[in-house]
Amino acid sequence: MPELPDIAVYLEALEARVLGQPLERVRLGSPFLLRTIAPPIRDLEGKQVIALRRVGKRIAIGVDGGLWLVLHLMIAGRLHWGKPGAKLPGGRRGLAAFDFPNGSLILTEAGTKKRASLHIVAGEEGLGALDPGGLEPLETGLAEFSERLRSSNHTLKRALTDPRLFSGIGNAYSDEILHRAQLSPVALTQKLSADEIRRLYEATKASLLEWVERLRAEANGAFPEKVTAFRKDMAVHGRFQQPCPRCGTKVQRIRYADNETNYCPVCQTGGKLLADRSLSRLLRSDWPKTIEALEASTRK
Repeated sequence: MPELPDIAVYLEALEARVLGQPLERVRLGSPFLLRTIAPPIRDLEGKQVIALRRVGKRIAIGVDGGLWLVLHLMIAGRLHWGKPGAKLPGGRRGLAAFDFPNGSLILTEAGTKKRASLHIVAGEEGLGALDPGGLEPLETGLAEFSERLRSSNHTLKRALTDPRLFSGIGNAYSDEILHRAQLSPVALTQKLSADEIRRLYEATKASLLEWVERLRAEANGAFPEKVTAFRKDMAVHGRFQQPCPRCGTKVQRIRYADNETNYCPVCQTGGKLLADRSLSRLLRSDWPKTIEALEASTRK
């Protein structure tokens, strides 16, 4: 799922292409994409784009008259920039096209689970109704960050990815943040020391800013076409069984539902292996509790 750094670079690319341009036509490839009926989508056509904004993990495009076109890409939704009137991809992949005089913004979604969404809302009130209310991690101070983090007792992984607590952070960048801070993903927020919270705060800002710069450099002025949650330069996310760049220990993971958490057992959990819900339940007493026990079991 595109997260804060990906959305930031998408918005920069869109600003250079559509800000000040009239939205000539909206073409829907799937009627299930549109989640609102009022205001009608045709009210957008002919209106000039006057604002672009990130709302959590959503992209909001504001036009004359106070209307907002709000896209949530979810896991597999991606944006592309094509020639004016570019044809939608065939099959179920092409969801929508937004035509401007200088090009067309194309929305696609891979896979069979269609989760991407489009909302048309009126004014700041309508836009605010789509905002879960999380703090903007690049705009908040340490005291406010600490207060929000400790407002409920969750694991760090859950807290960082809760859009009601922090805006724009998802599965991928939370792994990177926690690795940089050298904190366990299952540490409880209300049991953190002041120093641990400071480390997390600094790691959050540093990780997000670093990846915005990396993705911006990768795009190099072109429209970003390589948006993915798995990047070879990431420290731990998506790098199960690969060496931690800090200590060389093999990265481990916890799987749950459609997601997984990746972490270094030496840098983040003091050598302890976190229980994978499915495997640890299956293996029971045979589940290795430490990295040493895991390595010994693989040598047998």
